[in-house]
Amino acid sequence: MNSLDKPTEFHLSKKLRFIENLHIVFWLIKDMCWCLEFKTLGITMAIPTICIASYFVYKSKKDITELFHNIAVLLWIIANTLWMSSEFFKFDETIFILGLNGRTLCAIPFGLGILVLAIYYLLIYPKQLSKTEL
Repeated sequence: MNSLDKPTEFHLSKKLRFIENLHIVFWLIKDMCWCLEFKTLGITMAIPTICIASYFVYKSKKDITELFHNIAVLLWIIANTLWMSSEFFKFDETIFILGLNGRTLCAIPFGLGILVLAIYYLLIYPKQLSKTEL
């Protein structure tokens, strides 16, 4: 049996739970800075937010359910940070490729996150359910 066959019980140690909760603090500070237009602190808080999300992708690689959800969260944070940066540095209305502006380009990582979850829920999760019902 491989990790796609059945869901595993994912357990976070106290250390990982602390890191996850700290991740939320960084994320909230980043978004508050975006709202209040504190550019330096907003960009600074994006760095640990993305790093911790990346760390959780790495740590969850043995549990397919957690992995797919953590990849989606990482893509969401990347999209959110790009959007924030596009507004901070005034390239949100600048046309880049294929007529897309800076803000619209943020839809790419958002869309990839949705795609990752769609793949999980449409293809992997049903297989997991059928394996647990046997």
